[in-house]
Amino acid sequence: MDKIKKGDEVVVITGKDKGKRGSVLRRVGDEHVIVEGVNRAKKHVKPNPVKGVAGGIVDKDMPIHLSNIALFNAATKKADRVSFKQLDDGRKVRVFKSNGELVGA
Repeated sequence: MDKIKKGDEVVVITGKDKGKRGSVLRRVGDEHVIVEGVNRAKKHVKPNPVKGVAGGIVDKDMPIHLSNIALFNAATKKADRVSFKQLDDGRKVRVFKSNGELVGA
């Protein structure tokens, strides 16, 4: 089970985009994710009439390492670490370290 999943609200804790918030769009490998509006780069795109792609310069979200982001805790309005807890019915769930609340609840 992963500590950060697709759709989670995260905060960048280090780097050029420190303090920015966004949602995880997708995972890239085991240790990188793409976060909406974070780590943007300008990419030069060649036109491709077959695919209907116009050429030019586009902004693209680049992958960011998991160690540079933390899950956003809506209760405390801060970045928070995540741990795992086994429930009575046997399910394994993610909980915030600071207050012990379930993630996404």
